[in-house]
Amino acid sequence: MSKVYFSDLNSNSKSTSIPNKIKKIFEAAGFKNIISEGDNVALKLHFGEKGNTTYIHPVYIRQIVDKVKEAGGKPFLTDTNTLYSGSRTNSVDHIVTAIENGFAYSVVGAPIIIADGLYSKNVVEVVINKKHFEKVKIAGEIYNSSSMIVISHFKGHGMAGFGGCIKNLAMGCATASGKQMQHSDAKPTVKAENCIGCTKCIKDCPVLAIKMENKKAIIDKQVCYGCGECITRCPVRAISIQWETDNDVFIEKMGEYAYGSILNKKDKVVYINFVKDITPMCDCVPWSGRPIAQDIGILASTDPVALDKASYDLVVKAAGKDVFKELYPNVNANNIFDYCESLGMGSQNYELVEII
Repeated sequence: MSKVYFSDLNSNSKSTSIPNKIKKIFEAAGFKNIISEGDNVALKLHFGEKGNTTYIHPVYIRQIVDKVKEAGGKPFLTDTNTLYSGSRTNSVDHIVTAIENGFAYSVVGAPIIIADGLYSKNVVEVVINKKHFEKVKIAGEIYNSSSMIVISHFKGHGMAGFGGCIKNLAMGCATASGKQMQHSDAKPTVKAENCIGCTKCIKDCPVLAIKMENKKAIIDKQVCYGCGECITRCPVRAISIQWETDNDVFIEKMGEYAYGSILNKKDKVVYINFVKDITPMCDCVPWSGRPIAQDIGILASTDPVALDKASYDLVVKAAGKDVFKELYPNVNANNIFDYCESLGMGSQNYELVEII
């Protein structure tokens, strides 16, 4: 049975403030044990899309940064670029968005490093040999970090049903092409009217599936295997994303990517979920919807399966109904627990340990 440490959000003094509760839960969960002197410690979080306001507050992140430094580690804040168009589709825009959302060094005390590089080309292919993938594409600087603290905003998600630490690993640690591989079994398509004929997609296609006809890119669907590299390389987004994966398959693929993202970090990854501002959609959207449930608290564990299961259970218990299933009735969100448990990532059996 895995231990999940929990602290509610009630405060009536300085010692019970949320920043101090974060420090207490860090200590109680033994997070310092994954940090060796001089470790480059990745703090994997989500900086929030421009226009979103319910991402984890930078002042909360500062408490974790300070505890990492106390333990002798060198923390850096990190995430990966998005597959879709938005304010985080390349590292320049991504860092600007993060700073504008409050994650400046003067606030958080740690530098920002976008883990997959300027255009999501910093990739390590990790061999996993699982049901859907033989290899997964993990962002280079997440793979190369000495240890990692996965900091997640627990909320709803249109395709996964909910988003917690497992989704943060799966989508958040993947390169843009890795995200495409999770989302889709379909092949990308070129919008000829948008193509400028720059040939950048041709140069980056690993299987030479793209050619030019009448100064427009054409994808040979029989050769293409849907890696998504051309989507990330196109400067004008003329190559469109295909979102056609069966939902149960998508959840299993997400589990395999989560598995691959931590495969080289045995006993060097810990997890913390902020179960508050539980919005219907993830922080990737450029707005924040009305919360679907009341604020719960902060949970932490060394077991990602137990942590997400406990977070899910507490929300359902507080709401008196499964708000995630009500919101997304066609999504079998709980499948992620079964699949990740089968991969050996953790256990659905947990003990909730309250930290005051």
